[in-house]
This record gives sequence, C-alpha cells and structure tokens, in this order.
Amino acid sequence: MTMEIQRLGYQPQAPYQLDLEVFSVADLRLRAKEELRQTHRYEFHTVVCVTQGTCAQMVDFKSIACAPGSLLVVRAGQAHNYGQGADWDGWNLLFRPEFVLPVSTTSHDLKLALDLERLPEHMVLSDPELRKATDLFQQMREDTLMDALVGAPREDVHRLLRHQLHTLLTRLSILQGRRQTQEPLVSPASQRFQRFQQLVDKRFAQWHQVADYANQLGYTEKSLARAVAAAAGTTAKAFIAARINLEAKRLLVHLDMPVATIAEKLGFDEPTNFSKFFKREVGCTPAEFRRRQRD
Repeated sequence: MTMEIQRLGYQPQAPYQLDLEVFSVADLRLRAKEELRQTHRYEFHTVVCVTQGTCAQMVDFKSIACAPGSLLVVRAGQAHNYGQGADWDGWNLLFRPEFVLPVSTTSHDLKLALDLERLPEHMVLSDPELRKATDLFQQMREDTLMDALVGAPREDVHRLLRHQLHTLLTRLSILQGRRQTQEPLVSPASQRFQRFQQLVDKRFAQWHQVADYANQLGYTEKSLARAVAAAAGTTAKAFIAARINLEAKRLLVHLDMPVATIAEKLGFDEPTNFSKFFKREVGCTPAEFRRRQRD
C-alpha cells in the first residue's frame, strides 16, 4: 500500500493551544526521541538557531554544516532532518503559515510575511546578533507560558507573539540587506517574478513550458526571462525544471510510490521521459536517487 511517511502537521502537545511554539533542541530530544533523527516534511514554518556545538542538518536533500550562530529557515513543505549528532543545542521556533499575518492585514504586515519567503535557508549570525536572537527566543518561550501561568486571554498572547515574531523576521531581513528602500517589493520585475514563482508552485505538475506561464500571466517570454534572471539568477526553464525535480525528490524519498506513478503525478506522459528528464537534471535515475537516499 502506498502511504506517505514522516509528514508532520502543527500538533503541539495538549493542553497547549497557541499557534506558535518555541523550545530548545534539548527539550525536543526529550519529546521526540528517535524521531528527531528522521526526515520530516513540515506543514508549518520552522526556524532553528544553533547556540552550542556543531551539526550537519539536511534541508531538501542539501547538507548544511551548522555551528553556533547558524540559523535555518525551513518553510512549510520542505524536507528537514536535524542530523545524527547529539552534541549541540539551540532553539526551535514553529508556527502555522497563516500566523505571520494578523486578522487585519496591512501592506507593512504583508511585507513581513514576504520577507520570510525571501530569507535564505541558512544564515550565520555574529556573536552580538546571536545574543539578540537568543534573547528573543527566550522571551517568546516565556511568553508562550503566559496563558497557562496567569490565565491571559489567548488572543492577547497571540498578538504579543506575533509582534515578537515580526521583530525577529524584520531583524533577519535587515541583516540580509533587504530593506524596502534597497529593493522595493513593488518593482515591476519583482512583481513579475513573484507571480511567476507562485504560479509555478501551483502548476508545475501540469505546465512544463515557459510559454504556458507567460501566456497565463500576460507577459512576453522575454520579459519573464529577464525578471527570473534578475531575481533568481537562472532561466525560467531551469526554474521550472528545478521545481519539478524538487517535488520528484520529495516523492521518491517520502512516498513508497512507483516511479511510473510519480511520473504521471508530475505531468509526464511516459515514465521513460520522466527518467530521462530527472537523470539530465540530477545526474542519476529516479530509482538510483531513491536507493541512495534511503541507504
């Protein structure tokens, strides 16, 4: 029977009822035990900040060497593994994707939400910035206990945590040099790329050609190519192929699904066409990739 493995939804332990949770890696080891060593695909956003020791974590099949100051931003849908090492500690911050935005959304709030998507998977904080980030994680941890400790209204606690989360995201965004005055989110090229990226995430399994996206978005292929090159440093065709291959890798590793079924799921008429496409982009066949990852 085909079944998905190691997919995690946002399910904090009862009686915890907040939409954001923060705890140390040491606490996570006690809670998750052996599951911590396994790969999971999250349905929530995660920020992992290493404060002590070293480790090698995996994000979407890429190994990332981490030391004190390393901060990982793992988006919902990505595959993540904390690595096999146990001689390190740090902070975990989990929150539902919709928690970034309050009920009443302003353009400023939207910028903060977009900043999360614009942050790199791996950042390295300096010692002063690590101390500031650690203080923020510690304060958020204490405030998540406020509801239970003093009976504060849950929405008030949510409002406080959302404010602190925005503070963290804004600080990280500034560290990456992404101030609004430096790179306006409303620039035509930026808007074109963002719309293209969102459409690729929705249609990559049905549309494999650049022309399909250009026609749907109302752009010429040349203007779309310029926008993708400026924002991502690659071609629109390669961007689509990378998204297809990322999903293929996830399905190959996390599903016990035949390669032929995966090929059909990703929009290929013939399994052989999918295998040729995958080998050209990744360097091995789908079956070889699955075997290597599981070994």
